[in-house]
Amino acid sequence: MGRTDHESGPIDPAPCPEDLHLRTRKLALPSFVGAAALVLAVAAILVNGRAASPVQAAGTLAPLPAGWPTTLQLGMSDAPGGAAALKATTNFGFRYQYLAGGVNTGNGWASWNQNGAFVSYYIQDSIANNIIPVFSYYQLRQSAPGNSLPEAKGILANLQNASTMAAYWADLTLFFQKAGAFPKNSVVLHLEPDLWGYIQQAAANDNAASVPAQVAGSGNPLLANLPNTMAGFAQAVLRLRNTYAPNVKLGYHLSYWGTGVDPLYAKPDNATIVALATRSATFYASLHAPFDISFAEFSDRDSGFYQFVYGNPNAWWAPADFARNLLYLKTFSSLSQTRIVLWQIPLGNTLMRAENNTWGHYQDNRPEWLLGDPARLNLANYADAGVVALLFGGGAAGTTCACDATGDGITNPQPIDGNTALSLSADDDGGYFRSKATAYYAAGPLTLPSSSPALVTPTSTPTTIPTNTPTTIPTNTPTPRPTNTPAPTQTPTPRPTSTPVPTATPAPSGNPATASWTTFARVSAASILPGHSEAVWASVRSSVTTRVLVDVEVYDSNWNKVFQRYYDNVSLTAGVTKTFQQSWAIPSYARKGTYTIMIGVFSPGWGSVYSWNSNAGTFTVK
Repeated sequence: MGRTDHESGPIDPAPCPEDLHLRTRKLALPSFVGAAALVLAVAAILVNGRAASPVQAAGTLAPLPAGWPTTLQLGMSDAPGGAAALKATTNFGFRYQYLAGGVNTGNGWASWNQNGAFVSYYIQDSIANNIIPVFSYYQLRQSAPGNSLPEAKGILANLQNASTMAAYWADLTLFFQKAGAFPKNSVVLHLEPDLWGYIQQAAANDNAASVPAQVAGSGNPLLANLPNTMAGFAQAVLRLRNTYAPNVKLGYHLSYWGTGVDPLYAKPDNATIVALATRSATFYASLHAPFDISFAEFSDRDSGFYQFVYGNPNAWWAPADFARNLLYLKTFSSLSQTRIVLWQIPLGNTLMRAENNTWGHYQDNRPEWLLGDPARLNLANYADAGVVALLFGGGAAGTTCACDATGDGITNPQPIDGNTALSLSADDDGGYFRSKATAYYAAGPLTLPSSSPALVTPTSTPTTIPTNTPTTIPTNTPTPRPTNTPAPTQTPTPRPTSTPVPTATPAPSGNPATASWTTFARVSAASILPGHSEAVWASVRSSVTTRVLVDVEVYDSNWNKVFQRYYDNVSLTAGVTKTFQQSWAIPSYARKGTYTIMIGVFSPGWGSVYSWNSNAGTFTVK
């Protein structure tokens, strides 16, 4: 669930979030450790005919990075000069700040203060208040010439541009030089959120070495003998850190969607979660560059924000979603041998009257899940899964802030869904987060485990979804994200053409190995009003006789999934088109614009992906 784009400012700025990103519930957790460990400890994974370095066998957690706090710490997004005010709330362990703007645009972080002093000032302010500074280095996407292209294409174009990468390595070197000037103090560099997800999707067999990048080819003499691949890219980052700033802890970014499956929407079974997390760890291992820590995310926006701004009611987290998240994190942490920072956690809640699902006051249940459980069992589960810090902050204008971002002071509008608690402060979340953070530290922060104990069954956190949610939580259906439409992209995605174009997609290696596929869709009305029903006919043809699962999905103009139906164990005859009809009742609150129909073909039971057509057909909601 990724980061958000940021603009640079002139002098001493805190880059303001631009809202372009679209993405994205306590229960008895399944006993997965024993069975999963057997699955995960299998033989080395073959990449391009060679045995790649096998991922670490599942088992104990990784050791903490040297100098890392031994207790579970909280942190917040925090602007320059804000450390003292942050510390006045409670004993926060971390504060974080984006470094953005691009390496060759004249607007990058290095220009915010003369000669990169922005980083120096932020570190000094953090040290003075005994807080560890975290920098989310988000430069590649915003650099030229790729910043004029859709996100995935732009990133790949920049990586292969020698001039851009020469500027990139120089910019990163400047950061390390500034951070290295504080050798006795820990500084955390969270490197390029979302980059690694795009690279995994572009890679062959989850092998980063298959994706080109200008490393030695950039002309940087310190990197002269490194391969011009994304594995070389990661190795270059470590070399620069080791050379200029050994005090910096390097953070890798785990993007769940890099596998092509988003677990929140797909809701796969435990075996699939383990397999997906193993793929994530395999990709990480292919870098041959050991980072100190990994960053992961829930999403950067409140569930109520998705629901009422984007018209997507399916972003709420239910207990089973948290269970899958824990399993994914525990598997990846164990296999990669990195502990995990959960980053950019939204700040809404469902208890305070201030949270009425209006601008700046959107509801969410994740802060309650993490900090509202008096027994701390949910926090203990995350610590046992490898999580060592929780960093809170919205990723877009209008999301809930633990501050008075809206400038409306203390607010207590009429309650909705039983949120009857009066505001504790002018903070837009009604003061909930700061009060819970203060209580957490007053009780003493949790000691982080040194091994991998069993998960505890939580019992005392509110689990209800607000009753004004207009539709039910999505069904437990795996949904792959098409690799050509990455889930977390914040760059506006070009709207597909209005004419459905049948596409033939070669089947991947496997069963059926030689098949090709044609999939397309037609609709009952090219243009339709909310409150009416749209019939969708999805057609599939295979070059071989086989049995498959056919998945039909509809996405709105902001790429939120609004409808899905699938047909398992369907028999197809070679060369014969089979058509599947379904009807979608368009809700009254549906977003206007172009809707896109996607069709996926899998082996039965959501096995191998045979075909994915991300533009099988379109229609317009007026």
